[in-house]
Amino acid sequence: MNMDLILRVGTKLIVPFILLFALYVQFHGDYGPGGGFPAGVISAGMVILVAITFGLGTAKRLAPQAMVERMVPAGLLIFAGVGMLGLLTGSNYLDYSILSHDSARAHEFGILLVELGVLVTVAGTMIALFYAFVERGR
Repeated sequence: MNMDLILRVGTKLIVPFILLFALYVQFHGDYGPGGGFPAGVISAGMVILVAITFGLGTAKRLAPQAMVERMVPAGLLIFAGVGMLGLLTGSNYLDYSILSHDSARAHEFGILLVELGVLVTVAGTMIALFYAFVERGR
């Protein structure tokens, strides 16, 4: 692997901004386009950029294989858990009114939790797919 200095320095400079943009997309998803899916893809893209630039070992230190494998079911549990709260209280699935006394605040918090579950699942899936394809070629 050719360790080009400009590429390495550029990646080190841009990675924090990629993560910041992913968080912006995640938290802006309540008010406009964005949310968990694009934020998860952006986060996974950051890990893939690190892998391409610095090698798979560095990427696996940033996002270990064991953690990535746990991200998919964890995100699903977050999503389903928020939905089940409504069912356990006799409401509909994904009824956020149980999360707060104020309906607007409960809706915001519920959407934020659901989108967090989507982010974790999508990022884990994308990184796991990348790791699988890279390991296949070795």
